[in-house]
Amino acid sequence: MVQKVLVIGSVYPRFHEDAEVPWLRTSLAHLKKAGLDIQVLAPAYKGLKSHEIDGIKVNRFRYAPANWEMLTHEEGAPSKMASKPWLQLLAIPYIISGFFKCIKICRKWKPDIIHAHWPFPHAYIALGAAKLFRIPLVLNFHGAELLLIRKKKWVKPLLKFAIGQAQAVFANSSFTASKIKALRNVDVEWSPYGTTLEGGSLPLASATASATPSSGRTALSDPSLSAHGHQGGDTPQRPVPHPINGKFKILFVGRHIERKGIRYLIEAAKYLPRDQFEIRIVGVGDLTKQLKMQADALCDHNGKSPVASFSTNGRESSRCGSDDALNSEAAPPAEIIFTGKLSPEALANEYKTANVFTLPAIVDSKGDTEGLGVVLIEAMELGLPIVASNVGGIPDVVVDGVSGILVPEKDPEALASAYKRLAAEPELVKHLLAGSRKRIAECFTWDGIIERQIAVYNKLSK
Repeated sequence: MVQKVLVIGSVYPRFHEDAEVPWLRTSLAHLKKAGLDIQVLAPAYKGLKSHEIDGIKVNRFRYAPANWEMLTHEEGAPSKMASKPWLQLLAIPYIISGFFKCIKICRKWKPDIIHAHWPFPHAYIALGAAKLFRIPLVLNFHGAELLLIRKKKWVKPLLKFAIGQAQAVFANSSFTASKIKALRNVDVEWSPYGTTLEGGSLPLASATASATPSSGRTALSDPSLSAHGHQGGDTPQRPVPHPINGKFKILFVGRHIERKGIRYLIEAAKYLPRDQFEIRIVGVGDLTKQLKMQADALCDHNGKSPVASFSTNGRESSRCGSDDALNSEAAPPAEIIFTGKLSPEALANEYKTANVFTLPAIVDSKGDTEGLGVVLIEAMELGLPIVASNVGGIPDVVVDGVSGILVPEKDPEALASAYKRLAAEPELVKHLLAGSRKRIAECFTWDGIIERQIAVYNKLSK
């Protein structure tokens, strides 16, 4: 039976309130609860020393002078290297330092399993120790590594070789699994992640999604903050959502990046009557300014005033037009409100007053898309019906017509049609909410996820 697992990754919380990779942190907490002894190997950030989080030792490896150690955390390494090419110089010392730190830990601690997330480059940090001490190696793919193959052809043979050296391969979605099998025909274990909700409270992941990549992350520190007033560990039995102030509220929460497809959500406003629908976009990101300009142009085209700024919760927000400016003969589009970053309390209120959660994701210009969409699982747990695009790993969560509505990517009319259906058909909403609860119970409970994961560990250790 497996007792000790060394988990390797590029990112792990640096302090208790740090909201980096909440799904991984939650996963390891559940493994620890199941009786496993867990340690983490992750890179330092600006000289950060090894420390402990949630009773789990986090071994930090140094790979550069402290002021230079910012290849990871707060933003993905590929994005950082794209904006600051000099950071690519740190890749080799990163791998070498991690490689020797892994050997040192394994020699002293003697783990039964090495579980490496994001196999490029972390498979190569793990391989030396795995071979030297004959420790089974598990590689865990999340999709981003496979995207690298499209941009950097030399990564393909390295990943293919690494997969062949592993004793087990995990994928966060069936979509990711299919990409792995296309690269090398091996057995792949579907290993999704569950919600980061605690006792039905608002998801930690949602808070991180609304933070800028370079800002300090804010954890939702009050576990009693429960959307829809739900408390306890069960999925909320929320009544069918009804329009707030006469409008059906469509909620998006996430980073403002291309693959989220927010531009198509904004375009969908053209097909939604303003007196019936409201679109609320929570979060910030590289595309925030561009998206606000798009919303302004939509307002201006329909004869309304430019975006008017206002403040909620002490933070800057913006909205499309005002009710007094409806002087166009054309039907005015749904109101679009950009909330910016929100406090935990304000974010909780967004979920509480929403009628539908939406993720209009796309395959972006780099070939990237949603690996799974944990935010959808969390919205389902909070009792919201889902409208999302049929791309990437989303269909693992949203079964069309059963646990949500799937639409083609980049199709604003299809998005608008789905929102209208939900607004007009309360029985459909009831059906989808029941399907969501069943889908979560079948596939996305932590007990089930951890049980399957430990079963693989034990099989490898025999």
